[in-house]
Amino acid sequence: MKLLLQQAGKKYYRQWVFRALDLTMEQGDTLAILGPNGSGKSTLLQVLSGATLLNEGTLTHWKDDKKTDPEEVFRQVAIAAPYLELVEEFTLEESVQLHFSFKKTMNGLSLQDVIRLSELQDALHKPVKFFSSGMKQRLKMTLACLSDTPLLLLDEPCANLDENGVKWYASMVSEYGKGKTIVVCSNSHTEEYFFCSRKILLTDYKSLSAGKSKER
Repeated sequence: MKLLLQQAGKKYYRQWVFRALDLTMEQGDTLAILGPNGSGKSTLLQVLSGATLLNEGTLTHWKDDKKTDPEEVFRQVAIAAPYLELVEEFTLEESVQLHFSFKKTMNGLSLQDVIRLSELQDALHKPVKFFSSGMKQRLKMTLACLSDTPLLLLDEPCANLDENGVKWYASMVSEYGKGKTIVVCSNSHTEEYFFCSRKILLTDYKSLSAGKSKER
């Protein structure tokens, strides 16, 4: 998956979240979007996923050098974010079955493999509403990382994870993020974007004078 943002801008009411943002990502690129809470990182991630429209500028996705229809972008994207809800009444097993009825697993993994890799086997038949916040985060990350999609979007991926959970995340993204185009939103917690080769600070893109490239 390739991405091209040109003079992109998004605003709510009269306030610009970001503006004059130019960004090119080739297949396999890894990017960290950094900034404090409220700086617009999640909004930009939603734009990149195709779920939110720009107010100005353009966003184009390509797969296999063919432009992707905006209405089909969702098929090529896996996303994990704190604001995305799980079906609370479903068990772990049912949650995995539901998700992978819409997307394929990486490398032909079975659903049993997915559950094993989540390290949540003991909660196989437990409803998600009884999961801890860390368990829910593991489930979200498992579903996203193990989806066979070329674009992986992660918003604060280590939120609610303990030390062992952070190590688990590092292992998952290192193994199953290979070759994917990955964007990570973070409040500058390096363990979330340790593998990213590029970084931008979103607060640099708040006006028309932001400039074309401020990667760090």
